[in-house]
Amino acid sequence: MPDRTLILGGARSGKSVAAERLLSAEPDVLYVATGGNDSGDAEWADRVAKHQARRPASWGLAETIDLVPLLESSGPPLLIDCLTLWLSRTMDNVDVWSDLDRAGLVEQAIAGLADAWSATARRVVAVSNDVGSGIVPADPGTRLFRDLMGRLNTTISLASDQVLWTVAGRTLPLT
Repeated sequence: MPDRTLILGGARSGKSVAAERLLSAEPDVLYVATGGNDSGDAEWADRVAKHQARRPASWGLAETIDLVPLLESSGPPLLIDCLTLWLSRTMDNVDVWSDLDRAGLVEQAIAGLADAWSATARRVVAVSNDVGSGIVPADPGTRLFRDLMGRLNTTISLASDQVLWTVAGRTLPLT
């Protein structure tokens, strides 16, 4: 029986550390980094280095937003960090920022991800930001991102065995 866990929370709330703790007893984990390679950004490189330093050396790494094939294949548990960056990069890939009417393509990608998440035979832990708790964004593109992030989190949450909320380094189950 697969174990699908979604960990939600705000920026720097401890979501990634909580996800790593959940899988710490696993000798082999595939860490799926969805953030991409932001060459030349020293602050981003520092964030990536800190994540890498925390992970056991035995864990593998995949840097991709192509999550469906990973969920559909067999293998060690997956730690997906994070769905927020997956959404942002998916929106970039379909150039939704220049044409908000392309949002349907992103919604199709969310549906495909949710189907693969629901059907996976692998243990999987995903991290995602809850971006909808703040103010209403001023521009249509940012409002679309916020709305799609809410849909993505809701869809994955409803297909999960466990959903956790992380705030100020504390992780609580959502029932």
